[in-house]
Amino acid sequence: MQIKRAEFITSVADSKHFLKADKPIIAISGRSNVGKSSFINMLANRKQLARTSSAPGRTRLINYFDFAYFILADLPGYGYAKVSKEEKEKWGKLLDAFFKRTQVEHCLTLVDIRHEPTIQDRQMLDFLYTMQIPFTVVATKADKLAKSKRIVGIREVAKNLKIGIENIIATSVPQEYGKVEILNKIDEICKIYLQKQELYENYTLENMLK
Repeated sequence: MQIKRAEFITSVADSKHFLKADKPIIAISGRSNVGKSSFINMLANRKQLARTSSAPGRTRLINYFDFAYFILADLPGYGYAKVSKEEKEKWGKLLDAFFKRTQVEHCLTLVDIRHEPTIQDRQMLDFLYTMQIPFTVVATKADKLAKSKRIVGIREVAKNLKIGIENIIATSVPQEYGKVEILNKIDEICKIYLQKQELYENYTLENMLK
């Protein structure tokens, strides 16, 4: 897959404005400061599509981006200690409502390859399992490790999250490391979506003709 166009659509703060689309919706989750905005910009081949900040906890809304073939939903980062309890609860309710009211085809869950996944990271995967939403773990900031240490980092993430290493893609924004693998995964997600839509349309047509 080649991304030739990517545009910001809108930001939403409540479930009344969740986006409905005629193309697959792929969510991006992760703790604050894990590099979600930089990751989105790498996929889009644009430096400022998603605004980056050195201060964690800036993304407090769900931001939607149109990538032509799919919609990317950037979710608020979790785990930022300096946010008030009330604000954390608000974010939690927003995320819960998003996954329950949106047909999410896949979730790209970002973790920092250099550190042990947090309790919130594990809770996020538990939630995705419960909701039966397919996911891929994206291990960011691989450029911060020597090449020989990257596989070690991936194995540690896999062990901690109790998943197979085949479900983890290591990435580095400065080097665009892992970008091809991510785009291949997204291409696969889009094809599965189209196959499901075709089956649904055929099933509906069959019932109409009976």
